[in-house]
Amino acid sequence: MDTSGARQRSIAGRGVAVGAGAYLIWGMFPAFFGLVDFANPIEILVQRILWTLVLVLGLLLAAGRWGELRTIDGRTWRLAAVAAAAISINWGTYVYGVTSGHVVECALGYFINPLVTVLFGVVLFRERLRWPQWVALGLGATAVLVLTVDYGKPPVIALVLACSFATYGLVKKVIRLDPMRSVAAEGLVSAPFALVAAIVLGWRGQAEFGHGAGHTALLIATGPVTLIPLLLFAFAASRVALSTMGLLQYLTPALQLAWGVLVGHEPMPASRWIGFALIWTALAVFTVDALRRTRRPARSVVPS
Repeated sequence: MDTSGARQRSIAGRGVAVGAGAYLIWGMFPAFFGLVDFANPIEILVQRILWTLVLVLGLLLAAGRWGELRTIDGRTWRLAAVAAAAISINWGTYVYGVTSGHVVECALGYFINPLVTVLFGVVLFRERLRWPQWVALGLGATAVLVLTVDYGKPPVIALVLACSFATYGLVKKVIRLDPMRSVAAEGLVSAPFALVAAIVLGWRGQAEFGHGAGHTALLIATGPVTLIPLLLFAFAASRVALSTMGLLQYLTPALQLAWGVLVGHEPMPASRWIGFALIWTALAVFTVDALRRTRRPARSVVPS
């Protein structure tokens, strides 16, 4: 009986379930952040940064890992600063998009994100693309043009989300920190700016934090709501094939699109559907090509 194979399948199965859970939580973010639209986007971002940091530092302290933060070198702190800037822009833009009724455009940003990551590889690292990847990028560019005509302007929210998250992903590939220390380092870099912003908002009388137990509790909840899916994702990523995680990632924008259309009743004229259809076609080409590449080596090592 192949117990090792069964155990590996069991671990992978749990990883897929946990990974799906992470993407499902991210997909339901419009529901949560719609609840905190009583606060302005800057305050929501500030509270999200601070309470995520408080929570992750508490977990590190409970695990006896507090001292590990002192081992982080200067280069890693600089990378953490870049990551913190990128994810802060991403979080702030997303919160603004959801609270201003642009959930569909937010979903578009996360559909575009894999294509932007490929484009970054070409521009920044001179990577050579295969023809399916060029086709996917061409379809993606065409979709952006179609949506620009549809919206009457470039889909700025979507493009900022895609570019900022692609930048964050690039930094996370090279930073030498486990997920908890990475989130803690990013939070420590961002915290001074967040604290100053919180003080200024309070001084101007524009802060909702502390004004009512319900509002305060919801703003505090931005911490665990942010950290839990990050930790679930980290657990899954170490146990599940990249190709599987690549497919699971589309759960998030699909759920957000459904929320924007079915719950938010955001307009979706035919021209907008055409733009999304082009994006989905591009992602299909990109995903099929990626799956073929991951399966080829696996076939080559199977004993005859």
